[in-house]
Amino acid sequence: MYCGNEITEDDILLNKNDTGLVVVDVQGKLAHLVGDGNQVIKRIATLIEGAKALGLPIVWLEQNPTKLGVTVPELALLLEPLSPIAKFTFNGCANEAFCNAVELANVHTWLVCGVEAHICVYQTALGLKEQGFNVEVVVDCVASRAEASKGLAITKLASQHVGLTTVEMCLYELVKDCRAPEFKTILNLIK
Repeated sequence: MYCGNEITEDDILLNKNDTGLVVVDVQGKLAHLVGDGNQVIKRIATLIEGAKALGLPIVWLEQNPTKLGVTVPELALLLEPLSPIAKFTFNGCANEAFCNAVELANVHTWLVCGVEAHICVYQTALGLKEQGFNVEVVVDCVASRAEASKGLAITKLASQHVGLTTVEMCLYELVKDCRAPEFKTILNLIK
């Protein structure tokens, strides 16, 4: 039982039945050159594994892969059997294949992670928001080459009413209950 009855838990918290994950451009050398790159990749791996355990739809983007390289192997392996959606626009929402994948997922909330926070992550998150989705950027799973650029992106996203979360926060919010069948998997991922 909750205090009050006007707003329900599902109105406030993430819901695994209505949430998906967008992985943006964690590619090539750039993925390791961004601030805290190796740790960000590890946290994104945790987020992907958690999303899979919870049965969330995942949409995977790559920016101009012939020039920037493909998704780093440690994430590409986790994302299989999905295929990446190649794009050339910084905003994934300007790509028809991405929009189709988002529509087919049939969820209203998207978690967004990836590289670079102030370019493709920022523009894709705002694009999803503009299309009427609830959007939360997983701040410990995004990075930019300059920390100031990441900070500015997060500040601007928050000012545009994009939600902010962390990998641990969103996974526990999605699992909701320590009795849930996915709880042990999520607990082991976070440890």
